[in-house]
Amino acid sequence: MRKIIELSASMILVLLVFCTCKEDVEGKVAKLEEAELAKGVRFDSLFLGMYFGMPNKDFYTKCWELNKQGLLTAGSGNESATLKTNELKYPATMNFYPTFYNGKICEMPLQFQYDSWAPWVRYTQPDSLQLDVLNLMEKKYGKGFIKIIDKKLGLSYIKIEGNRRIFIHQKPEMFVRVIISDLTVTKALEKQSPKKG
Repeated sequence: MRKIIELSASMILVLLVFCTCKEDVEGKVAKLEEAELAKGVRFDSLFLGMYFGMPNKDFYTKCWELNKQGLLTAGSGNESATLKTNELKYPATMNFYPTFYNGKICEMPLQFQYDSWAPWVRYTQPDSLQLDVLNLMEKKYGKGFIKIIDKKLGLSYIKIEGNRRIFIHQKPEMFVRVIISDLTVTKALEKQSPKKG
């Protein structure tokens, strides 16, 4: 009986520490966002000549030009742009389509997948892909990513620099998602419609 009580107490302590750590992560990320935004420095560059604040008309024109050059194709159901990349350890596909606010890019979600993905091929699984995508993001946007445990998404990486936040997480089965956000817009939108709960 004593061992059961000790085990139960230990489990409760572990759960409390785990929950506290998650709350601490959210608080630290929020403080880091505030500190970076307070610097007033902007990092608007995304990739392929796209940037935060780019008008949607210019985005579509840019994609059309890249398509004519054979660099981009239309994604599934014409709902995204697809880019084949050899910048990871193995050939991969990146799908993307921005979020627009007032007709301008404010966020750029990307989704990566290894072309040779199969459930039985270890190196193509999301945990391996996530590390490869992290390395790619560090090459493009510099070091400084922080490893965190997100409440809903698990092991993730985040980098906040000026107005730009880059968040990397795994998705079930075969994908890794990267969300590049302009905090000056997303934070303003959060204030307009606060989270319920």
